[in-house]
Amino acid sequence: MAALDWYAHKALGDGVYWIQERYYESGNRANIWLVQGSHQDLVIDSGLGLRSLPDYLNAAGLVPGGRDGGRRPLMAVATHVHFDHAGGLHQFEQVAVHRQEAEALIRGDNFETVTWLSDSEVVKPPGPGWSASRYKVQAVKPTHVLEDGDIISLGDRQLTVMHMPGHSRGSICLHDRDRKMLFSGDVAYDGSMIDWLPYSSIADYVRSCERLKELADHGLVEKVLPGHFNTFGSERLHHLASNYIANAGVCHKVSTCAARSVAGLALRVTNSRRTT
Repeated sequence: MAALDWYAHKALGDGVYWIQERYYESGNRANIWLVQGSHQDLVIDSGLGLRSLPDYLNAAGLVPGGRDGGRRPLMAVATHVHFDHAGGLHQFEQVAVHRQEAEALIRGDNFETVTWLSDSEVVKPPGPGWSASRYKVQAVKPTHVLEDGDIISLGDRQLTVMHMPGHSRGSICLHDRDRKMLFSGDVAYDGSMIDWLPYSSIADYVRSCERLKELADHGLVEKVLPGHFNTFGSERLHHLASNYIANAGVCHKVSTCAARSVAGLALRVTNSRRTT
């Protein structure tokens, strides 16, 4: 299957494109964002990596040549290293991830990357004999290790790294302050926030949600481009963050602890099979 057939994209304007994997039909299907800049282009999250995302970007004309006639540099940044967001990072020459998840990516750690994929979710296999049971997140050595407050410059636009742990320990958002855009990864999307995976933390998530509320309260975000599902605005962001904080009580912590134990056991069993 050609890469051009595997992906689909939609232009959102102002050099931002929304890309999805057409044949991965699952609630885990992550949004992939392309942000074009005057001196560098940025891919935010990379999907499963079953087909070449760089080949698609080239074939679809989404990464045109720079002002000097050459091709602009292209960097892929992971909002976190879970498999549905980081599986395609190995296809890129420049890769960025937060410091707290860099080692997991270097090891190709399929437990921390929460590699949990079934054949039924991939409705059109990427090649003959493909099997989800053999799928692994390939090890990648990041070229850029990110910290809170770092600036990723694309030339005419700057994206600020915001370390927002809770869903995972290295989760980040990328904030385009000038355009009031927030690429939120799995820190916030229009659905239930997941805090029961390995390396999730309710206490961290509450603090991250407080930061999200501050962004909304100070008018610093007008459009949220999340890791899953549809885009939304500032009011919805404030509601999602406030709702999580309000419900992160004792009962929630107990149920989360139980869910994390079950998920952790299932992931260890699943990923041990991938190594045998």
